[in-house]
Amino acid sequence: MRALARGDTVYGLTTGLGAAVDTRLADEAILAFQARAIQARAVGVGDIMTTEEVRAMLAARLAAICHGTSGISPDLAEAIAAMLNAGVHPVVRRIGSLGEADLSPLAQAFLPLVGAGEAQIGGRTMPGGDALAAAGIALPALGPKDGLALLNANAQSIGLAALAVADMQRALDSALLAGALSLEAFRANLSPLDAELDRLRGTSGHAEGVRQLTAVLAGSDLWAPGAARRVQDPLSFRCLAPVAGHAARASSAVRLAVEAELASAPDSPMVLIERDAMLSSVNFDTTELALTLEAAGLAMSHVAAISAARIVKLMSPAASDLPRFLTRHGGSHSGFATSQKTASALEAEIRHLALPLGAPTLPVADGVEDYAPMTPRIVEKTHAIARRLTRLAAIELVVAAEAVDLRGPIRLGSGTGAAHAFVRSLVPRLGDDRPMGREYEALARAIEAGDLMPTDIAADNGVAP
Repeated sequence: MRALARGDTVYGLTTGLGAAVDTRLADEAILAFQARAIQARAVGVGDIMTTEEVRAMLAARLAAICHGTSGISPDLAEAIAAMLNAGVHPVVRRIGSLGEADLSPLAQAFLPLVGAGEAQIGGRTMPGGDALAAAGIALPALGPKDGLALLNANAQSIGLAALAVADMQRALDSALLAGALSLEAFRANLSPLDAELDRLRGTSGHAEGVRQLTAVLAGSDLWAPGAARRVQDPLSFRCLAPVAGHAARASSAVRLAVEAELASAPDSPMVLIERDAMLSSVNFDTTELALTLEAAGLAMSHVAAISAARIVKLMSPAASDLPRFLTRHGGSHSGFATSQKTASALEAEIRHLALPLGAPTLPVADGVEDYAPMTPRIVEKTHAIARRLTRLAAIELVVAAEAVDLRGPIRLGSGTGAAHAFVRSLVPRLGDDRPMGREYEALARAIEAGDLMPTDIAADNGVAP
């Protein structure tokens, strides 16, 4: 209000937005402009975001508002909290943001606060204003900066990235355990996990992979001299430590980036109360998060590549010394033969999704907005990679468990033993041929629910819970 009283020129407060920054708003037009700013930017198309995603986006925006630098009216912040508490979930279509402030999804999310849009409450979809009324939330009056304060942030990117982090970590944990169980089933040589070799290598990703695999294989009879079937195994087995270790570090980098974003103030202009100033900023830029996610997606594609290779190797008598396709009934049964196709399809999709998206080449807003990191789409494709990697890990877990059982009485490590027991709690041994797809999917969903690596087992075996 002091900036208005002084007649300061402030972006989005006394001027138009984007290319219209050169337009000075008349004093009497400022409040109406804030409501129009929300309406005009609700241009999303495509699939509707899930309830979980909408809640994550609202929570991320509310967390940033709590820094006190957005210049938003307290009634607006309280209304967002009330929506979350009452289960009022705006209908938001996911396509429309380039990642330099998630204007379109946030505009859709906050249309109900100006009596527009749609929202879901109690399983019903209704006009946004009606949904607020049904929850007993009064329509707040907009102040002079409220429209821009609601929109000029990156809450879609950050909220959905926070959801992706959890699934990414579970995907990588399950892939590591699946790989370790394959080492057991293959009777692989564990010399690549030797502590002195790790020290001489001296790279952080390699060291992390060695640490995790050594922990989950603790107690395995593979550590005994002469337990391995051969001196040197295929690279998909030998390289598990560096590939999985680097992917774990890439996932940790994403988590740190998301946590930093959640703790940051993304507004522009930023209200600096102690300085009595409003400064334009690029605090809404999410390039670091986008590139960190791209790196994690690429790392997961490497994890997928060696997982698919191990699945095929375990089914080959020439490579594993086990029955072809891991069936005890010979050529009259298919065993796991066609599961290779699903594994190959998953790996191919992961590899495609891991291709970098890059920055857009089409300037918008009359050329003023000529760069954007495309973060929402990068979040979406990285999350899709994690979901596919989880299903690939589920297939490898089942295949490796069957190979372990065919191998005969062997002593598994503490982590691999727990993984084998987890598989067998949901998927019985393969006798006669049966539809395995639904069993793989059920196992993947259990992994996503956190059932594979409960916190206590994860802590005992050195894997991140």
